[in-house]
Amino acid sequence: MRRAGGSGRWMTGALLAATSLVVASCSAGATSGPSAGRSNLTIYAAASLAGALDVATTSYQASHPDISLTISTGSSAALETQIEQGAPADVFLSADTANARKLADQGLAAGALVPFAGNLLTIIVPATNPGAVRSPADLARSGLKIVAAGDSVPITKYADQVVRNLATQPGYPAGFATAYAANIVSKEDDVAAVVAKIALGEGDAAIVYVTDARTSATVTSIDIPATANVPATYAGVAVKSSRDAAGAAAFLAWLAGPDGQAILGRFGFLPPP
Repeated sequence: MRRAGGSGRWMTGALLAATSLVVASCSAGATSGPSAGRSNLTIYAAASLAGALDVATTSYQASHPDISLTISTGSSAALETQIEQGAPADVFLSADTANARKLADQGLAAGALVPFAGNLLTIIVPATNPGAVRSPADLARSGLKIVAAGDSVPITKYADQVVRNLATQPGYPAGFATAYAANIVSKEDDVAAVVAKIALGEGDAAIVYVTDARTSATVTSIDIPATANVPATYAGVAVKSSRDAAGAAAFLAWLAGPDGQAILGRFGFLPPP
């Protein structure tokens, strides 16, 4: 597997992906000669899927030796925009259904949306917990530094709904949602960047996916009550402009099937709701 960054302009991601594919082609030619039947698929995926896709890609390529995968991760919203602008992706894996549906609504997807994973949210704090956050109610405490993601990033939509749900819980202070918003000190490009800032102690708390909380040994999780938590649904589409539409659809079906679900489950993802 080759990985290309997906958080900058799409042209940068496209050039990196193209470079990876050229390198892969040269390597293959050096050992076995050109293979007209080999397919290279570029997967644009939400940042929260990075770890799971590392393993999924290795597994898929082992059972599909005629397929080579390049993974580019970033904010689902940014990746969707890049595809709109012509980025050469074959499969788009979003941390929500809305961004995948945007491609479908514009006629840029081949086939129906495929829900392939679920997730829940949690609060993370640095391991030393300098903000002394003990419960979700503390997120409204004056002076707390909260790290969030940009407004268009799917985690923000889910987190905002969690905050609204918490505001209705017994014992939560009046104006909880307003106080939470006032405590946000930065908005990052994607959820991976949010986790990184908390791990580095550059914020006191953040709301992230449960799966992302598991990726860092230097953050601690604080549970969100089940009555306030929000299930996230991840959905994917095969991109209509793919040079291997059948291969793109096959990978997406595999990820949503038993083999892909088993790998996603190892990383804490849930079956799609």
